Amino acid sequence: MPPRVPFQPSLKPFTGSSYGQSPLARLSLNPSKTCMRAGSAEARERRRHDPFLISQSRQRKAANLSRRQALAEQRDGSVGDPIFGQSTPFVEELKIQPAGTGESYPNHYITPDELNRALEYSKSLAAPPENPNRATADPQLEKETAEQHLREHENAQEAINRIIDIKNGNTDDQMRLRIQKCIDTFGRHNTDQVLPPKPASVSENVHQSEKTPRVGPDTGSPEVQVAILTAKILNMSRHLEGTNKDKHNKRNMRLLVHKRQKLLRYLRKKERGGPRWQHLIETLGLSEASWKGEISM
Repeated sequence: MPPRVPFQPSLKPFTGSSYGQSPLARLSLNPSKTCMRAGSAEARERRRHDPFLISQSRQRKAANLSRRQALAEQRDGSVGDPIFGQSTPFVEELKIQPAGTGESYPNHYITPDELNRALEYSKSLAAPPENPNRATADPQLEKETAEQHLREHENAQEAINRIIDIKNGNTDDQMRLRIQKCIDTFGRHNTDQVLPPKPASVSENVHQSEKTPRVGPDTGSPEVQVAILTAKILNMSRHLEGTNKDKHNKRNMRLLVHKRQKLLRYLRKKERGGPRWQHLIETLGLSEASWKGEISM
């Protein structure tokens, strides 16, 4: 039961002084400061200037950060990196500039075989003619002429290789070459001849339909699209390493990662963990974190 406070109303007229104030009014004007709420301004001010409380808060923050780092390392060690995965020879080839093994690759939609045939044809066209009358021919002169022609051809070949090298191309040309490499590696027009078929299900044994023969290279299968998205993610990650405020490309990278996650889930469900799924995961170095659970960036 709250204590009773004697209240004596004053009947004196108000003269501008506080002589007739009641005890309740005096209590409301002078509140007690013996108890402060945890979130009040006085408590925050006291914590800000108290060395003991400051050291305690710093210790709690350091303990929380170390615990979060330990949990993140444990989670990454168990399921792997959801964006990049592990490093593989194929991924390393996608990271370097010419998208190959360090050799010279031609640009402008020219294949190495076409380039070699064109150089051999030009060499044969520019070859010095032989003297039909071998009795009057000078062997030393012909030898010197052939050596001079060979040196000129080597110089021309080196100049052509430098001009059409993929290293001189822009980012779109290099990305086009990486995409072509993904199509050649994971396209079903090539993998169907090497990989065994997926495990058969009951429904497939009951009803089997003939497949339409493939025309041209395979560019739309899920494994090809996953490889192309991985190449784009690696290319965009190199750009984001030097920029911290590019919010637009950060969102684009997040969209690519989640799109790849959906394709990986569909392919795993469709292939039932078969040889095609194993070939894709081992070649790209992807882990369970790339398709399982929620990916936060």
